Parts: sequence; C-alpha cells; structure tokens
Amino acid sequence: MTTVQSPTNLVSQDLMNAVNAKKTTAADGSVQADTDKFMTLLVTQLKNQDPLNPMDNAQLTSQLAQLSTVTGVNKLNTTLDSLKASYQSSEALQATNMIGHGVLVEGDYANLSSGKAVMGVELATPADDVQVIVTDPRTGKDIDSISMGPQPAGTVPLTWDGGTSAGAVDSSGNPLAAANGKYSFRVVATRAGQQLTDAKPLAFDVVSSVTTSATGGVSLNLPTKGVVTMADVKQIL
Repeated sequence: MTTVQSPTNLVSQDLMNAVNAKKTTAADGSVQADTDKFMTLLVTQLKNQDPLNPMDNAQLTSQLAQLSTVTGVNKLNTTLDSLKASYQSSEALQATNMIGHGVLVEGDYANLSSGKAVMGVELATPADDVQVIVTDPRTGKDIDSISMGPQPAGTVPLTWDGGTSAGAVDSSGNPLAAANGKYSFRVVATRAGQQLTDAKPLAFDVVSSVTTSATGGVSLNLPTKGVVTMADVKQIL
C-alpha cells in the first residue's frame, strides 16, 4: 500500500518558518535593546500590579516619558559617533595632503642647511620690537640676533642666513657663517619697554607621514619634532 502524504504536511514547516521568522536580537547597548528591556520591565510591572491599587495614568506617562528621554539620548549619541567618524575621515584626508609640506610648530630649534634655516614667532599680543636670538648649543653662546621690529599679534615666519654677527670672525673681522646643523633660538619681544611673556618660538619641520587611530585621531609625524596633532600646527608653509 502506498501512503500519500498530505500537501499540508509537505509545506507546513517551510511555510511556518517563512511566516514566523525568528525575531532578531538587538545588540547590547543599542537603542532597540534599551527599548526592549524597558518595555519588558513595564509589561511585567503591569502584569504583577495590585488589582486593587493599579498604576495610575501619571505614573505610566512618567515612565513612558523616561523611555522617550533615554531613547532620544541614545539616538543622539549614535548620531554624534557617526559625525565624529565622518570628521575624522575628513581630517585624515586633509592631513594626507600635508605630507611633504613644511609646517611651523611650537619649538625652539632651527636646522641650518646650505646657509638657510626657517623658523617663526607666535605673538599673542602686538609688540613694539621683536628680537630673535640664535644660540649655538655646542658652545652655549649666542651667535646672531635678528631684528624684526614692531609686529602685530599672530604667527610670523622668518629665515636665518646662518650669519654670526655675535660669533666668530675671520682675519678681516668679518662674521663667519655658521656651519650646517641644529641651533636653538629664543624670542625677546617688548611693548612699552616691558618684555612680553606671550611670545613663543616656532620651529620649522616637514610632514613626513600621517597616522590615524580610533582613539588618538589624526597625528602628523615630523622628522625632528616627532608626533604632533593638527591643532599643534601654527602655520603651513
């Protein structure tokens, strides 16, 4: 005897799987997960409330308002995280365009090469007179002084030709040019005869590469200064 299986039995399992799809579980910490937890607690509370003293409308409305607030905050955090990721991507793209470019960053060193060194001065307030004094770190002696005159507030780049007006001289009494190498310098700025404390020396460096990370953001790698952030760059040359 041949047994014919009912068509209903043949398709019942597939049909049930298609119609009654398994509910996906929301990720922990997500807005949906928090909402599900809240609604589970609320329904449990309603089921187990005292029939003689049920929850009044004010309490229910207050709890729903709390749910709305928590959901809104979580959605805002998600949006901010998305904006942060987008900003970091944009910052990383901007940083890569700086590779090979010279920048001025806070520092008191100057690299003299082929009779030229680039440096800078940052003034928070205007100055009546600005002097940049170059020192040879090998001897600790000042070898040159560059007069910049009056300067407004802001960042001012300048170059040094390696002159040694306060250093060694040749047999004719002419200043000898400084040898190639790394020198230090300081800024002396005055206004109304008083020395300013908000004048900072700026060093010249070249962006060699860019590093990005989820925690540290975008960093610029400089051969002499080391690792700096985009905010550390005072001027791009």
